[in-house]
Amino acid sequence: MAPLWSVYVLLTALVLLQNFKAHADDDKPLGSPFVQRAVREAIELVDKAYKETRVSQKQQLSKRSLKPSDLLRFFKHPVATTRVAVRSAEYMENTLRLIQQHVHRVHKRSLNATDLLTAADLDTIARVTGCLAIRQPPICKDDCFTDRYRTFTSVCNNRRKPRLGSSHTPFTRWLPPHYEDGFSLPLGWTPGRQVSRFPLPLVRDVSNKILRTRNEDVVNDLEVTHLFMQWGQWIDHDMSLSPHSGSIQTFNDGIDCERTCVQRNPCFPIRIPRGDTRIKNQRICLPFIRSAPACGSGELGSLFGDVNTRQQMNVLTSFIDVNEVYGSTDCLANKLRNLTNELGLLAVNEEFSDNGREYLPFNTISSNLCGRMGESCFTNENSTPCFIAGDVRVNEQLGVLTFHTVFLREHNRLARELKKMNPHWSGDTTYQEARKILGAFQQIINHRDYVPLVIGDEATMKYLSPYEGYDESIDPGIANVVATAAFRFGHLSIQPKLFRVDENYQEHPQFKSLDLHQAFFTPWRLIKEGGVDPLMRGLLGRPAKLQRQDKMLPDELREKLFELTAHLGMDLGSLNMQRSRDHGLPGYNAWRRFCGLSAPRNQGQLSSILRNRDLARRLIDLYRTPENIDVWLGAISEPFEAGGRVGPLLACLIGQQFKNLRDGDRFWWENDGVFSGSQRQALQKISMSRIICDNTRIEFLPRNAFKFRQYPQGYVHCSDIPKVDLSAWREDAQVTPCGSVPVVKHAHFSICKSSVRYTCESRFELVGGDTITCLSNGQWNQEPPGCVDPQSTGHHNIRIKVIQGGKGGCVPKGPNGKCIQSASQNDVEKVQLNEKNVKIKNAILSGKTSNG
Repeated sequence: MAPLWSVYVLLTALVLLQNFKAHADDDKPLGSPFVQRAVREAIELVDKAYKETRVSQKQQLSKRSLKPSDLLRFFKHPVATTRVAVRSAEYMENTLRLIQQHVHRVHKRSLNATDLLTAADLDTIARVTGCLAIRQPPICKDDCFTDRYRTFTSVCNNRRKPRLGSSHTPFTRWLPPHYEDGFSLPLGWTPGRQVSRFPLPLVRDVSNKILRTRNEDVVNDLEVTHLFMQWGQWIDHDMSLSPHSGSIQTFNDGIDCERTCVQRNPCFPIRIPRGDTRIKNQRICLPFIRSAPACGSGELGSLFGDVNTRQQMNVLTSFIDVNEVYGSTDCLANKLRNLTNELGLLAVNEEFSDNGREYLPFNTISSNLCGRMGESCFTNENSTPCFIAGDVRVNEQLGVLTFHTVFLREHNRLARELKKMNPHWSGDTTYQEARKILGAFQQIINHRDYVPLVIGDEATMKYLSPYEGYDESIDPGIANVVATAAFRFGHLSIQPKLFRVDENYQEHPQFKSLDLHQAFFTPWRLIKEGGVDPLMRGLLGRPAKLQRQDKMLPDELREKLFELTAHLGMDLGSLNMQRSRDHGLPGYNAWRRFCGLSAPRNQGQLSSILRNRDLARRLIDLYRTPENIDVWLGAISEPFEAGGRVGPLLACLIGQQFKNLRDGDRFWWENDGVFSGSQRQALQKISMSRIICDNTRIEFLPRNAFKFRQYPQGYVHCSDIPKVDLSAWREDAQVTPCGSVPVVKHAHFSICKSSVRYTCESRFELVGGDTITCLSNGQWNQEPPGCVDPQSTGHHNIRIKVIQGGKGGCVPKGPNGKCIQSASQNDVEKVQLNEKNVKIKNAILSGKTSNG
């Protein structure tokens, strides 16, 4: 599937051979046979590791006796489009590793890319491997109907740089990365290696000495609800997801990353310090798999002569667009829709309902078009299949699953209301308009109601001053430091329990509150234990955990979190710091300087910033210098800003990110032309409390769902929560400069400025142009199209082309036979290239026998 092998074999073999002959002097050149063997070996190593990983997963799935740890591991692995991109990068990375090892062994020197390959060679290699295609700007259509809605991948949001903010692109870097070897290896990779003149402490040792908090010692935050915490995770799942390698074992020797302390890519195990609070055997490690590299970075970048070192991929769109509901690829978005009618609905569960209200559909197909694993939530006799949604983490814990369910219902509620007002709309128009409105809801609730409570009054005024319009020069991409460190501040507000309460906001008599580790990958609990309402009331009616410098991370998250292993409870704090090092994030002081804040040089200055001598002393005992403090740890240690729940460093990083996401989004709800003035005015009425009222049976709740109130003080009836008036979305087909829109039998239509576009009902085919335009003389430019039934009229069914058949084809077909997605010229070229790559790859692999 990956488009990598062909170029590497043909070009690298020839180019390396020629350049080595030119530069090796008396050294024996590698020669074409060696290069071919290196490529073949790399392909075989990666393919074997992927295959063995997949076989292991399927075996565990078939047993239906999985633990939450198994599921968390499975869903971190790349699938579908992501898997192709990651696999390509790992083919190339392993080829380079083999070549570099040989050069170092034979020629006694390191590989120098500028000596080996010309810029033209490098450009050709990047193009044919598929790496250049990921970065190459697509062709953006420019017409009223196409430009009405954002794409699912968010390409073409920025017309000047169409890939900015789109899915499957590298995270943005606000500071250059800091790696041990300068381009790829994480800090702390080599034990004892000094950074800023001192060795880094083990992350588990830091967690033990700084973060440790007993569950029973947790302090409640009486200012914000537990729903405040859950919204943070919801928005995080809208913004970023960095995939792991497609293999859970080392590529060169097949060592299982889950059960080893061997440190070889992709394994970066978390070592256990002496006197650990839980694990007494220092010969075992907490497993950790590195994030996959983005194509053309890290070791790949060293070959390409790329000054940007190893980067990590964001597989989601960066924009606040509710992609956790709709997906970040066309394939997944279509899979999640109900295409059996013209109502514009999302698909729902056909087996169960929540007292008449909808659940997400089950993902019951183990292998399907979008590459999902399906029946993987069968963990015991009570289990159900996993749910499917726009984000793979939908089943991780019941709180986020509750949000997914409510937002699915809200889309369908909007779609039904819009269809009633506009019966002439097609299902696609109704779906896209509901999607657009729900995206605006998310943006408004986040920036108006949530972010100010996070960053505080001063930062809100600085970063989220009144909106001035779209700025195409702003990069809206998610910064690596925000995804990997800053926005993980929310981990400190997680309660060790997930609360379930009744109508009076008391402990539910039948369905008790759960220890958090009991809520991982248990979608069956939602169906069989009371549905959405008890969980949503628990989020509304219970406070978040308060972040305190002496009570940071409860043991529920530090000792009982399962992420990658079935035999050891994981430590969320250690994972966060190890991930920061994996991604090459600079230390605490570098980010303080980036934000224009003072950078402490010693314990005294750090004590002054933290306003805590004891904490400063313990940090310096571990790190020896403030320069080396992991940015996540240093940032969460700072006292809160006034009116916020983070300190000045996090207020800066988070504030800047949300400013970029607003000002760099062409489809931001306030931008001119996205909504009409009357629609913008109506949208401002939305609140999270209103969404809950409309999609649950909860009748009394706080007016502001993020601010904690002890029931019944401050609670209001849903009738007192303002509603959004959707009448501004009623499309008047009777009033155009050319008179009434011509009605076509068996057709739907939508108006965009002076044009009308028609689509046919199921079973009917369009005859004639699909769009008519009202001219300045008050006449339509042409007659409207017609919709014919091919069978009844004797017409032959139009042959539906697939991508392989050429430009203008359709993929995939919905249940009603409609074309869902047209094949672009880029799609055709990719498929043709893929076919050629497969032939070359097979030729190389088949040559193994003849070449020995």
